[in-house]
Formats: sequence, structure tokens, C-alpha cells
Amino acid sequence: MEYIGLDKQIRKNNFNSILLLTAFPVLLLGMVYLILFFAKEKTGEDPNILFLQVTPIVLIVVGIWFFIAWSGHSFFIRMATKSKPLERKENKRVYNLLENLCISQGMKMPKLNIIDDESLNAFASGISERNYTISLSKGLINKLNDEELEGVIAHELSHIKNRDVRLLIISIIFVGIFAFLAEMAFRSLRFAGSGKKSKDSKGSGVIILVAIVITAIAYFLSILLRFGISRKREYLADAGAADITKRPHALANALRKIAEDPYIEAVESRDVAQLFIGNPKPSSHKASWDNMFATHPPIEKRIELLEQFSPL
Repeated sequence: MEYIGLDKQIRKNNFNSILLLTAFPVLLLGMVYLILFFAKEKTGEDPNILFLQVTPIVLIVVGIWFFIAWSGHSFFIRMATKSKPLERKENKRVYNLLENLCISQGMKMPKLNIIDDESLNAFASGISERNYTISLSKGLINKLNDEELEGVIAHELSHIKNRDVRLLIISIIFVGIFAFLAEMAFRSLRFAGSGKKSKDSKGSGVIILVAIVITAIAYFLSILLRFGISRKREYLADAGAADITKRPHALANALRKIAEDPYIEAVESRDVAQLFIGNPKPSSHKASWDNMFATHPPIEKRIELLEQFSPL
């Protein structure tokens, strides 16, 4: 596989990521329109007029959802990963590596967290300089040498530098909206089915069934879009780390060690899993169906690209 160059890769991944992210609100509004279209016989309303009336309400509700999720994302991530602050006195080695990399890039030093797990993994989180954080597992710190650990930290700094974490958080929030809507539609069908049978209830049941199908399809597509964003950003962060450290083989070696034991016991959600440098949840990469939902590109392919990287 021929390495395409850092600048070209940044442009390509940024374009694709913006394209994918733009698809989320389009998908949401498209879902709303289809539900209104199929419900026109029941409501007796013109779906186009109703759509124009409903759209502001939908956007306001989504805005409130975004505000809550955006404001509390750091707390939710800490709870989901069981991470906690790592003090400088606890591990000066990690702080020195991070500090030197930040100085070389002219970046403000992010916070450091540790995950009490002997497996090897790491992730970056935060939406601004005030709360940017790099979280490392205890196993990663103990089992990597300085050059390998530096490569992993540089990878996470690249995510912060490129605003990847912010982009991923937005995509996670959108997927959460579709999941919530699909669950509400399913619960509505169960509620409608438990009441008295009538002509009106049957008509409502059909509308709810249509809504379930549409929201389920939208949820499925949103998952694919989110994973597409996550996979593309991992390649970009690998290239950024190689450019920062000038030692691509060190990160390649780190990825080999991570691939042997990346599974963090505390992580149960796919939403959080996509933030890590390696997939922290066990999965079968042999199945093409599973690969469709993979939060990360194959580590073998990432290592192959790193080994062909020639920093200036």
C-alpha cells in the first residue's frame, strides 16, 4: 500500500469527515419528512406544510439534547471508562513525555487520566483547551517503552490538535438521538397494541409501525456514518503522531503490543469504544458484517502505513 502523504491525507479525511457529519442532520430531517408523508392519510395534512411547521420544533429539541450532552460529556465518559486523574507525582515519566510533545507543538498541556486496567489502550476526550484530556491505561504505561508510549501520546495529541474528539462527540450525540427515537417508536407500538381494538387504533398502529421502520433504518445508517468518521480519523491521527515524533516505527510497535491485549473491562458502550486508539471491546474481525460496524480500521493496515511513512 502506497502512503499518500500527510497533507493529502489530512485534506481527504477532513473532507470525508465533514461530508459524513453533514449527513446526520439531513438524515434526521429526512426521517421526519418520511414519517409525515406516510401519516398524511391519518392526519389529513399536507406533509410539505406540516414538515415546515415541525422542523423548527425538531431543531429546538435537538438543540436542547445537544446542549445537555455537550455540557456533560466529560462526566459521562469518565463514568463509562472508570478513568481518574493521574497526578504528576504518581508518574513523572508520563508527564515529562506529554510535556515535551506539547512544547514541541506549541500546545497547551491537556489533563492526564489513568484507567486502572492492565490491558493496553488510550483515548483523548474534551471539546476545548479547558477540558482536553488524555487517558492511558495502567497496562499501557507499564508495558510500553518511552518511544512507544511517546508515539501513543502523540497519536492522542493529534486527535486533540485536529479537533477529532469534538467531531466524534457530535456524531455520538446524533446516534443517541436516533437510538432514542427508535426506542420511543417501538414503545409506542407496544402501547398502541395493548389498548382496545378499533379502526382508529389500527390506523395508528400502522403509522407507528412505519415510524419504527423509518427510525430503525435511520439509526442503522447513522451508526455506519459514525463509524466511518471514527475509522478515517484513526488514520489521520497515526500520520500526525508519526510527523510529531519522527519515529513512525515506534507507534507501529506500540500498536502491535496494543493489538495483543486492548480490551478494557469497564468499557461496555460502542459509543465510548470509538474514542480509543485500539478497539477496547472484543470482536470478531473475520466477519464482514462485524467489520461494517468496526469502530477502528484494522491495526495491520495502520501499521503498514506507518512503516511506509517517511517524516521530513
